[in-house]
Amino acid sequence: MNSKLSDRPDSITYQSVKQIEKRFKSKSDALKQNTIYVYCPENREVEIAKIVENYPFIIIFNDYSILDFSCKVICHFESSYLNTKQKEFLVKATEMGAWAEPLVSYLDSRLGYTEVKLLHSGYFLHQKAFSILSTKRTQLAKRVLDLFTSFLLCIIAIPVGIITALAIKLESPGPVFYKQRRTGLYNDQIEVIKFRSMRSDAEKSGAQWASKNDARVTKVGNFIRKTRIDELPQIINILKGEMSIIGPRPEREVFIEELEKDIPYYRFRHAVKPGITGLAQVSYPYGASVEDAIWKHKYDIFYIKHHSTLLDVKILLKTIKVVLFGMGR
Repeated sequence: MNSKLSDRPDSITYQSVKQIEKRFKSKSDALKQNTIYVYCPENREVEIAKIVENYPFIIIFNDYSILDFSCKVICHFESSYLNTKQKEFLVKATEMGAWAEPLVSYLDSRLGYTEVKLLHSGYFLHQKAFSILSTKRTQLAKRVLDLFTSFLLCIIAIPVGIITALAIKLESPGPVFYKQRRTGLYNDQIEVIKFRSMRSDAEKSGAQWASKNDARVTKVGNFIRKTRIDELPQIINILKGEMSIIGPRPEREVFIEELEKDIPYYRFRHAVKPGITGLAQVSYPYGASVEDAIWKHKYDIFYIKHHSTLLDVKILLKTIKVVLFGMGR
């Protein structure tokens, strides 16, 4: 569906004033379009088409024959590799009423997660977009929310924790708490504290992915995992400043080394503190495969870029719903 640019560089400028005035009133209108136009280096078309083939809208690549840009969505990918005339086309498209923005950013807003297979370095090189990383006020607000929520949780955690500890001791031999080294902020190692939900010999054969119906999980463990009671001791990690209430789930280094081979920019999740809960945990069901890890990463990257206090509150409310209705992992 490729079309060559017109030989007349000023051909677009003959549009009527009425066409120029036909612009989207808001981004929400642009996100509802059934067709979007993507402009990228031709050698990337097949790759992108394969990634987006199941999206619920039509994507047309490199159609430079368009003259009427009113109410059209124009997305660009690796635009630095386009020639001068192609770049001028994109500028004119914006001037003439099109909604234009980078493809990955548009998909972020439309899908609610980041398409990590399309990530490239440019996505991360807009510091203002990552306010959680660069704005002290945002970081302070997040820390205040962490401490406030932690103190509230302690009211529930102490009595629930005592009952949980007794139940664990009565069901199976071994310690009440389970400590494990995980990778935290800036790839530093932290010791995460949880209520033990598996048999004490669960990893006698080495580190293993946890699965949905894991035979190593005890009956009490199954309940506290579903309700996320097993995570309550991590309040200690939060008070120590090692974790946050909300953020990417802390993972073990042995798994990270494997996952980063298949998942682009996987370690970028360590740009923020890991969390007890997060966008990935409340948006994607339990999974224990590389494909599941990719999906979790889509939500983690989206969270880091689009973080706000309002988003944190929404995730907290969704987490409460998960706990109350037993929809956890």
